[in-house]
Amino acid sequence: MKANASLQTVARVGERVPKITGNKAALSSLLALLLSCAGPALAEPQDKFPSIIPLPNGFRPEGIVIGRGTDFYAGSIGQGSIFKGDLRTGEGAILVPPQAGRAAHGLAYDKRTDYIYTAGGRTGAGFVYDAVTGGNVASFQFATEDTFINSVVITRTAAYFTDSFRPQLYRVPLSENGELPDPPEFETIALGGDFVSVPGTFNANGIEVTPDERWLLIVHSSLGALYRVDPATGVARQIALGDALVLNGDGILLEDETLFVVQNSFNQIAVIRMERDFAAGELERVITDPLLRIPTTLDAFGDALYAVNARFDVTPTPDTEYEVVRVLKE
Repeated sequence: MKANASLQTVARVGERVPKITGNKAALSSLLALLLSCAGPALAEPQDKFPSIIPLPNGFRPEGIVIGRGTDFYAGSIGQGSIFKGDLRTGEGAILVPPQAGRAAHGLAYDKRTDYIYTAGGRTGAGFVYDAVTGGNVASFQFATEDTFINSVVITRTAAYFTDSFRPQLYRVPLSENGELPDPPEFETIALGGDFVSVPGTFNANGIEVTPDERWLLIVHSSLGALYRVDPATGVARQIALGDALVLNGDGILLEDETLFVVQNSFNQIAVIRMERDFAAGELERVITDPLLRIPTTLDAFGDALYAVNARFDVTPTPDTEYEVVRVLKE
């Protein structure tokens, strides 16, 4: 908006922009003036953003979410610490320190409150933090055994968590301004309909919500299937993808009618064009990049996707290197 306002000011200064013909000096001056008025939007294109953003050695990341502006947050599965960084500069620091008995798998951000929601994996819990101070806001103990709280999505009225070991969702109600219930409460929603739970494997994993919030979308890691779920009843209908599968599906991201599915151990991101009713979709292509090293979750900024490399193919040590990587959507 600033660039547009500046251009309009240039046009108003003399009440008329003269036609320039054959005057290279005048043309160069006008172009220079226009570029200076446009400011950082033209001076700093997104392709200058770093392709690799290092995370602390030994961090063991799995979740990522973008907050306000170019801020991003990455969560650690080791004691639940959260790193806050800048997509533009690549710089950052630990926001939420490690806490015994916690983990941070999938992340979600609610701009209404500046809260970060984290899925706690084998802890069976979900945690909420203040994205500004890093302080603890709330926690929810969804289950205590045979559980893996894997991903979370925020809607206008609730936060929904997936459990990869149990065929159910957990719903935390939210007020219109995003405030949590006091005292903390949640609802368990059984997944039914077409949903199939395979014992001993990862089932429901990444979760998204359609723009009208009529449906939740869930990926089934071991079956490579996608489901459209009624958030009120838990009834799931498998999304028709033809012969395509999204095996090892992990984090998912919906932009309009395009669904991006991270396929972790395949080091790729499936791009699926969804039908308007989200009952069917078509696998258009897959995104591959040498920078992907067992990516798990992703978010988007401008023309790029940002994925966190979990590197599950190596034995983690305090010196193991981890990073967030930038890959183009097209």
